[in-house]
Amino acid sequence: METTDKIEIALRLDKNLIHQLEDAARQENKSLSGYVERMLKRLVRPRPNPETMEAIREAQQNDNLEVLDVDHFKEFVASL
Repeated sequence: METTDKIEIALRLDKNLIHQLEDAARQENKSLSGYVERMLKRLVRPRPNPETMEAIREAQQNDNLEVLDVDHFKEFVASL
């Protein structure tokens, strides 16, 4: 099992926020600590560049997508 260095910290947070975080963690079967750590990692992860973000938006909206003919694709792959 992989071990990671962890540091214990003390935070002062709004009581209602703590209750909301506890509820969210419980819904995902996570500890409060594990849930908060995961959310914080999502906030600080590297972001895609603008070109990649535009491609993601296009894909999500189905804009300018080409129809892929699987048989032609298989032929293409076989020719490589």
